[in-house]
Amino acid sequence: MNVSRTGTTHPPVRAGTRGSPLALIQTRTFLRLLAGVPGAGPAQEVIIATTGDAVQDRPLADIGGKGLFAKEIHEALLDRRIDCAVHSLKDLETELPAGIILGCTLPREDARDVLILGGNCGTPDPAQPLAALPPAARVGTSSVRRQAQLLHARPDLQVASIRGNVQTRLRKLQEGECQASMLALAGLRRLGIDIPNAIVLNPEVMLPSAAQGIVGITIRADDTALQDRLAAIEDPASRTAATAERAMLAALDGSCRTPIGGLAQLLPNGDLMLTGVVARADGSFLLRRTMTGKPADAFRIGTDLGAILRAAAPVDLFG
Repeated sequence: MNVSRTGTTHPPVRAGTRGSPLALIQTRTFLRLLAGVPGAGPAQEVIIATTGDAVQDRPLADIGGKGLFAKEIHEALLDRRIDCAVHSLKDLETELPAGIILGCTLPREDARDVLILGGNCGTPDPAQPLAALPPAARVGTSSVRRQAQLLHARPDLQVASIRGNVQTRLRKLQEGECQASMLALAGLRRLGIDIPNAIVLNPEVMLPSAAQGIVGITIRADDTALQDRLAAIEDPASRTAATAERAMLAALDGSCRTPIGGLAQLLPNGDLMLTGVVARADGSFLLRRTMTGKPADAFRIGTDLGAILRAAAPVDLFG
């Protein structure tokens, strides 16, 4: 137990996490932030194996969707084996299990995607990043969102499904399974990986996944004491962006088979601009829309933009 200067006693906080190198870095960052809260007390990471990590030979949509990255962790949370859980928020389902809430969001890392070129690609040109890919190049990614936007811009490309952590994907590129690969810039930065032949993609070229670059902490809804402590490390800008992007995703009700991208940005005048994309996996259809409003209306903006995209897209897109 830890007794704060106010006399409040806090038990150790057990933070559940996946076991990948990136997940552990994110969890340890969270624990450091929590340790800086007066009277926070001791904390420890608890590694929990998830189905999403265990099954690597099939597309995520075929085994139950991205919720499988949190299923076992949230079971441990509800069973009180842990007190909170640390997630890449883009991997967290929009509808959380009963009794679990999003306790806080940490400062967002750069949300953009990165195109990593193999040795037989052309010279990187930030102004025309996809031009560096040879005709019919094989690009490795497990994301239907990335696949759809790539093929919409370059129908000649081939996409190879590659799953695994960052290190696994980079190794497969080096071994020649593909001529290029795509990763989130946030993950590379958090891991301290600098890749010289990588091109950061402007959101106009490749719209990120909703909540990409944001670390979210889930807790039990009845744990008001921990919720109060997490308020001290909450990042309001990340919370606003996550609220808008996840509300849009929920309104679209897309599965892991539906290519969806979303990015909320604060404008210089203080307004919130949300951009959303829906597409077919083969790139034959892509719809992009933007909505602007006040940050306080983030949930409504996301819900409204999701409804607009859904109404304008083919019905079978969300089957």
